[in-house]
Amino acid sequence: MRRTSKLTRVAVGVASIALAATACGGTSSDDSDSGSSKEDLGLAIAYDIGGKGDQSFNDAAYAGLEKAQKEFGYKTADIEPTEGETDADKEQRLASLAKQGYNPVIGVGFAYGPAMEAVAAKYPKTTFGIVDSVVEGDNVASLVFAEEQASYLAGVAAAKATKTNTVGFVGGVDIPLIHKFEAGYKQGVTDTNPKVKVISQYLTQTAEEGGFSSPDKGKAAAEGQIEKKADVVYQAAGLSGQGVIEAAAKAKVWAIGVDSDQYQQEALGAYKEYILTSALKDVGGAVYALAKSVNDDKPLTGVQTFDLKVNGVGLAESNPKMSEIAGLTDAVAKAKEGITDGTIKVKTE
Repeated sequence: MRRTSKLTRVAVGVASIALAATACGGTSSDDSDSGSSKEDLGLAIAYDIGGKGDQSFNDAAYAGLEKAQKEFGYKTADIEPTEGETDADKEQRLASLAKQGYNPVIGVGFAYGPAMEAVAAKYPKTTFGIVDSVVEGDNVASLVFAEEQASYLAGVAAAKATKTNTVGFVGGVDIPLIHKFEAGYKQGVTDTNPKVKVISQYLTQTAEEGGFSSPDKGKAAAEGQIEKKADVVYQAAGLSGQGVIEAAAKAKVWAIGVDSDQYQQEALGAYKEYILTSALKDVGGAVYALAKSVNDDKPLTGVQTFDLKVNGVGLAESNPKMSEIAGLTDAVAKAKEGITDGTIKVKTE
């Protein structure tokens, strides 16, 4: 199978697609573990913690599924996680989708790593995809992102928007993936204005403790940072981030969203006036690109990297108030140019 180091621009912009009704699932099959069914049903995704409706990471994946379903006219399935599930539960879920004939099958989130490694070997005729992790396998596409680059741009915006010279960062879980968000954000803030202080907090040490799925935890963390004079708070916390945004809006300070353009999310409409921008991560584009490659009989495999150069990450510009903040738009544009031409090297730790 073809290996590709960069995704093409076909992925660009999918994360902003409006969400619609849940796509329908397929029927079961009696195929053995040697491969998938004779007739591919189409794309299936298995959600990460928080599930659909997080207005962020998982919903972006669903947007890609929806686009693929409309364009290719096939059946799709999107499956929710269960509370307290094990790797064995994830393995069973992925195996069931492959056995039914879905192709590709995508695990949305790094937590699917061990399960996918086991299942992909049993279903060599099925193309698998995993978001935010690298899994070895001739039939696996690892869909990874330069989150630190988008976060750097968010840091530039925060440094320009703050009036107190104090900004906040709320990470869902204290893991290397979220460290990338924090590192990029801090560097963007400091490079723009070294006088600005960044207050950081992680909600939990493990995902099982609810760091990505507890808006109440996010709200409490943001309130604590706001009490310490933070007037811009950036969250990389999945569903928990909704609590961060709520707290910011209540205090009438800026929130910065993540993954999807959260200013545009209907469920967050009551708070949109205080969503300055969002650090975008085109999970939907990755999902769609893999589905298209399988549909074209040229399945992508290996590591697929979404970065600023291919518009796989970026910064939302939906809120018109961004242009009213002195120097913000120009500073973000300059930073984006520096990252893409290599003059700005963004840290991941």
